[in-house]
Amino acid sequence: MKDSMIHPEFKIKGRPISRKDLSELAYSFIKEGEPYQVSIGSFLLDWLSPKNSIVVNTSGSTGTPKSISLLKEHMKNSALATGAYFNLTPGTTCLHCLPCEYIAGKMMLVRALVLGLDIHFVEPSSAPLKSIDNQKSFDFCAMVPLQVQSSFDEIDRLKKLIIGGTPVSKEVKKKLFPKKTKCFETYGMTETITHVAIKEITSEFEQPPFKALPNVFFSCDKRGCLVIEAPLVVMEKVVTNDIVDLVSDQEFHWLGRYDNVINSAGVKLFPETIENKLMPPVESPFIIAGIDDERPGQKLILIRNLIPHKNLIWPV
Repeated sequence: MKDSMIHPEFKIKGRPISRKDLSELAYSFIKEGEPYQVSIGSFLLDWLSPKNSIVVNTSGSTGTPKSISLLKEHMKNSALATGAYFNLTPGTTCLHCLPCEYIAGKMMLVRALVLGLDIHFVEPSSAPLKSIDNQKSFDFCAMVPLQVQSSFDEIDRLKKLIIGGTPVSKEVKKKLFPKKTKCFETYGMTETITHVAIKEITSEFEQPPFKALPNVFFSCDKRGCLVIEAPLVVMEKVVTNDIVDLVSDQEFHWLGRYDNVINSAGVKLFPETIENKLMPPVESPFIIAGIDDERPGQKLILIRNLIPHKNLIWPV
C-alpha cells in the first residue's frame, strides 16, 4: 500500500488514526460491529491490503449486473478529482451514510482516506440526519434521492451535498432550491468509479447540462447512448444505456434509458422525461409506460395508484 493512499491527516470523528489503528479498527468492526460496520471493516482491509485492485459489483447501468475489478489507483484518481471540484481539503468533515457494500459508499470512504477528511459514520437509513445530534453539521455528504426526501427539514446541516443513484425529480429540486445547502446532481456508475459528471441544482425549472469532471470526455453511439472516455479512472471507453442530448464532448442532457424508450409511430418517447414534467400536477403516484398498439406500434399510457398509502413516494 502506497503512503499516498492514506493521507496523514485522515480522521474518524475528529480523531487522527494511524495505519495500524485503522487495521485494528477494521477487524473490530468485522468481529463486533453492527452489520453496516462489517462492510466498512471489510473494505478497509481490502484497501490496506497489498493488492492493487478491489472487486465490486455493478448495478447494471451498462448491461447485466456483474463483478468487476477496479484499480486502487483509479479509485484514488476519482477521489482526487472530486476533491478538486468541491474543494475538499484536509480536515473537511464528511458524513458517511451510504452502505459500504456498494461503490458509492466505498468511494465516500476512499475520499476521506486519500484527501485527509474527517469522516463520521452513521448507519445507512432513509433519514440518516435524524440519528445524529442536531447540533452537528458537516461540510460534505453524499445521499440518494430517497434519503434527501426524508431529510428536507435538516438538510441545512450539510454545506455541500451530492445526490446520485437515480435522477433527481423536479419536486425534490423545488424543495432543495431555497435551502442553504449547495446541492449537486451527479452522473456515474460503478464502472466509472461513481460520478464523472455533475450539475448544481439551482431551481426546479432550470435544466443545465451535466458537465464532465477534468479529463472526462463524452460521445454517443449509434443508439444515441452516452459513451464515456475517462482514462484516469477506467482503461476502456464505457458504453452506457443512457440516451442523451450531447451538447459537447464535455456536456450532455440526460433523456432516459434506452431499455425504457417507447416507440410510438416512429417517435421516441422517454418515460423518465415525461414523468418529470408531469410532477406535481398528477397528485397520486404514477408511472409512464408503453403498451402494444396496432397502429402506432406502441401507445403511451399513464398508470396511477389511487389508493392512499403513507409509504408511497414520488418516483425519482
